[in-house]
Amino acid sequence: MCGFQVYGTEVDDRGVDFVARYDKNDFIEIQVKSLRKPGYVFMQKEKFHLRNELYLALVLLFKEQEPILYLIPSLAWAGRDPMFVSRDYEGLKSKPEWGLQISETSLASLEPFSFWPTIERMKSATQGIK
Repeated sequence: MCGFQVYGTEVDDRGVDFVARYDKNDFIEIQVKSLRKPGYVFMQKEKFHLRNELYLALVLLFKEQEPILYLIPSLAWAGRDPMFVSRDYEGLKSKPEWGLQISETSLASLEPFSFWPTIERMKSATQGIK
């Protein structure tokens, strides 16, 4: 896929749906989430540890539209953008999570993470690194 080697995982018990690498560079781990309408998507913190090599592949499957794809580095949740939320639910049953509220108006904020441009940037960044 786009010059990447892609490997599926045997069991989804660690929040990683597949791993990939470009050329002979380091592997990246990818968790996949999808939405069929605007809403909230989240990853449990115990399985989605913020680090350089972890990404969220977000697929939006809105009615009567082509699928919209994003590839978001997990470190986006370490920044100050209010769109990327941290919820700990202290004293409650729910497990801590990293979340993202998707709405028609928030889609413009996700533009920097559009799938194809992100893939091209990743490939360009590795040119000359062997």
